Amino acid sequence: MAQSETACDICEALGLSRATLHRTLTARIAQLTVMGLCESPDGDSGAVQPDTEIEAPVRTSPRALSAPEREVVLDTLHSERFVDVAPPQVHATLLDEGSYLCSVSTMYRLLSERGEVKERRNQLTHPVYTRHELLARRPNELWSWDITKLLGVAKWTYYYLYVILDVFSRCVVGWTLQYRESSHVAEQLMAQSCEKQRIMPGELTMHADNGSSMTSKPVAFLLADLGVTKTHSRPHVSNDNPYSESQFKTMKYRPDFPQRFESIEEARAFCQVFFEWYNEEH
Repeated sequence: MAQSETACDICEALGLSRATLHRTLTARIAQLTVMGLCESPDGDSGAVQPDTEIEAPVRTSPRALSAPEREVVLDTLHSERFVDVAPPQVHATLLDEGSYLCSVSTMYRLLSERGEVKERRNQLTHPVYTRHELLARRPNELWSWDITKLLGVAKWTYYYLYVILDVFSRCVVGWTLQYRESSHVAEQLMAQSCEKQRIMPGELTMHADNGSSMTSKPVAFLLADLGVTKTHSRPHVSNDNPYSESQFKTMKYRPDFPQRFESIEEARAFCQVFFEWYNEEH
């Protein structure tokens, strides 16, 4: 009676029910009995050898499928009729026919144990684009070029600035400002720049992004005739061509860079002064 009252006091102090305390103590006593640290109610210490492995009993639901029943479910799923059908469709079809083998989740669980739950449709795989690792160890070994827009005086009016940059020295080796973006303009600029820098076949690599002018056939044919290797950035990756982007930002973030140019002559005059400063002083 005293022990019962003590248990009630403990439960009241801890805010627990008597059933919870009884269940916890019973499980702990059983654990200590198995470990040999406590005597069982019948007086047996229940000691076990130190090297004996104690495995927790596996509790199986009384409603679990037996081994023959599992084989029947797997044979049904592997049959020619249902081999390409999802388990929910198999389950619904069998129910319409008045047959019930198991639940949909059980079908998935049996298939998962055999490694047969996966995407069976043909998936689109994109090619792996490796990041360009271009190294310039001397001048005129690696050039980067790009095109940027300069705002004109009227709305929707732009001037297109073509710039070729030597990656090793960060020197602008060629530029031109035109009314439009054209692959033929880029072709002429590259030919003049290669002639000016006396580029020999096989010693120069030209890098650019995937713009229409950069990937055009006239530019590709010209570079092939000059013996220049061309590379391009990965699709939709702007930081694969950082040198040209950095040069454009240096120009457009200058304090004296105008918001709009009154004419293309004014824009060319500004670029003339800027590129002289960029190559000689900056």
